[in-house]
Amino acid sequence: MTRKKLSRTNIIDGCACLLAGFLTMGGAAFASDVPLPYLRQARIKDIASIEGIRDNQLVGYGIVVGLQGTGDSQQTSFPTQTLAATLLRMGVSVPASSIRVQNLAAVFVSATLPPFARPGTKLDITASSAGDARSLEGGLLLMTPLYGADGKIYAQAQGPLVVGGYSVNVNGNIKQLNHPNTARIPSGAMVEHGVPLDLGGRNQFSLLLNDADFRSAEAMAQAINHELGRSAARVLDSRRIDLSVVNGEEIPSLLARVESIEVPIYPRAKVIVNERTGTVVIGGTVVLQPVSILHGGLAVNVVTDFLVSQPNAFSSGTTQVIPQTRINAQDKPVNRIELKQGATVDDLVRSLQTIGASARDVISILQAMKSAGALEAEIEVL
Repeated sequence: MTRKKLSRTNIIDGCACLLAGFLTMGGAAFASDVPLPYLRQARIKDIASIEGIRDNQLVGYGIVVGLQGTGDSQQTSFPTQTLAATLLRMGVSVPASSIRVQNLAAVFVSATLPPFARPGTKLDITASSAGDARSLEGGLLLMTPLYGADGKIYAQAQGPLVVGGYSVNVNGNIKQLNHPNTARIPSGAMVEHGVPLDLGGRNQFSLLLNDADFRSAEAMAQAINHELGRSAARVLDSRRIDLSVVNGEEIPSLLARVESIEVPIYPRAKVIVNERTGTVVIGGTVVLQPVSILHGGLAVNVVTDFLVSQPNAFSSGTTQVIPQTRINAQDKPVNRIELKQGATVDDLVRSLQTIGASARDVISILQAMKSAGALEAEIEVL
């Protein structure tokens, strides 16, 4: 049997890599679960995009007809003006002031034009009420042009709406499910003019990382060069990698090959906090330092009761309302959390659950840990 001597440097590097993987997986990872010497790997198509190959947003304004009395009211004037203009184009002259219908609604229509879309390509669209219509259920969207950012028409939309909810109003009683003022039309738009994008004749492309990072960009360039067997990729900055094309090379085949390459990524350690909903999301790469946390609270309740004082019968007194105020103060005991060296995010979450901390308490504790230097991560508040 051949014995291999390990140096102290190799042992330290291996232990550090295993510890990083342990922290990333929340304390539940094994050595075989973590690809060495990297933490994570992903395909290039999942973490980057090709500059110039992109979607385009489209928007339009139209009217929905065929509603069962749930359309815009007479206080909303622009739907009737739109209907009058539509009828005028069809040879029917009707003053907008004389139109009294509640079976139509003004809507804004949005769609996404994908890259390489050609005339005749079908698009999914979303229609949302622009007035005070109660529901778009059962409506039909009339032909609506969809405009791009340059003001040109790229698609036409029309078709019956699909509403994922309902709203019923009978004698002042309202029953509503989801949002009936927004509807979709699958394949409800047809592309009239595509955005020209010719890949032929180009000798260079740029790959743009979704999250800027110098180390991830350098790793991506090295993986591409290794896969292609030549120096084809060059890092320009933390987000952009230039990819050169050899004369006569099939560009679609090259891009497909490059997008399928798996590369190591090094995401930032982040803690996402939403104060409005009380949501806290802690990333797996967050590192905790030894810290002791003392958390308590003081609750003060002020309650006012109104008592009615009635005068005796046949007296000249008057009825008086007398407020009586009570103040209750409750000082909660201090809860203690101790995180030792090597503590993971899972340990922190379990400790916070043990003391019964609410989402608001967790947000305050995380911000305090960040200020104390015990939380090595970026806190992003939504």
